[in-house]
Amino acid sequence: MPEFIVPEWPAPRRVRCLQTTRQGGVSLPPYDSFNLGDHVGDAAEAVAANRALLAPHLPGTPVWLAQVHGTRVLELPADKEGPREEGPWEADGVVSRSPGQVCAVMTADCLPVLFCDRAGTVVAAAHAGWRGLLAGILENTVTAMGIAGAEILAWLGPAIGAEAFEVGAEVRAAFLARDAASASCFWAGAAGRYWADLQGLARQRLAACGLQSVQGGSGCTYRDSEAFFSYRRDGRTGRMASLIWLEDV
Repeated sequence: MPEFIVPEWPAPRRVRCLQTTRQGGVSLPPYDSFNLGDHVGDAAEAVAANRALLAPHLPGTPVWLAQVHGTRVLELPADKEGPREEGPWEADGVVSRSPGQVCAVMTADCLPVLFCDRAGTVVAAAHAGWRGLLAGILENTVTAMGIAGAEILAWLGPAIGAEAFEVGAEVRAAFLARDAASASCFWAGAAGRYWADLQGLARQRLAACGLQSVQGGSGCTYRDSEAFFSYRRDGRTGRMASLIWLEDV
C-alpha cells in the first residue's frame, strides 16, 4: 500500500491534502516503487498501476500537469487555453474552487507548495524549482487564488535541502537582482558555487505576498533516499505527487 505524508497545518476541515512518498508501489528500480510520473521512462503499466493505487484515496482523478519550470497557473475546471483541450496542460501551478477537483504537482527535488484560504473556498498547488521560483510561480499562484495574502495558508512539501542544493554564482546573482534579501538564503561553497535554501527563498516570496502562515518545509529529498525520489541524487528516478482538494460542504 502507498505510504503518504498528511500535512500538518491549520487548514479548514473541508481542505484535504496528501503528499506521496516513493514507498508502496509496483515500479521497478530505478523508479521503485510508487512512481506517479509518466514522463520519466518508467513502464506505462507500472505508472498506471501506481495511479490506480492512489485513486481510492482521492475524490476524483487529478489533473496531471505538463510542468515546464514556468509561471503559468491553470484554473480548474480546466480552461480551454491549454495547448490541447484535453490536456496535459503546460503549467506549474493549478487552482480550484470546485469540490472534488484534485490539484496536483509532481516533484523529485523541486519544492511543492500547497495553498488554501482560511475560509476553505479555494485551493492551489505549485511546482517551484529555482527557475520557476525566480520567475514568479508562487506569486502567480497567489494572484490566481483571488484572495488577500493574509487570508492564504501555505504548506511546503519535501524538497532538496540547503545542505545538498549547490548552484552556480549566476543563480545567486539572478535572485539578488530580484530581491537583495535573497542573499540570506545562499552560502558560499566551492569556488564560484553556492549552497541554496530553496525553502527559505520560497518563504521570502510568500511573505512578500502577505502570507502569514507558512508550514512544512521539513524533509530533504536528496538525503532521505528511503522516503523520497531525488533527481539530483539519482538522475533516472520517479516522481512524487502533492495533492489538494476541497470536500463538499
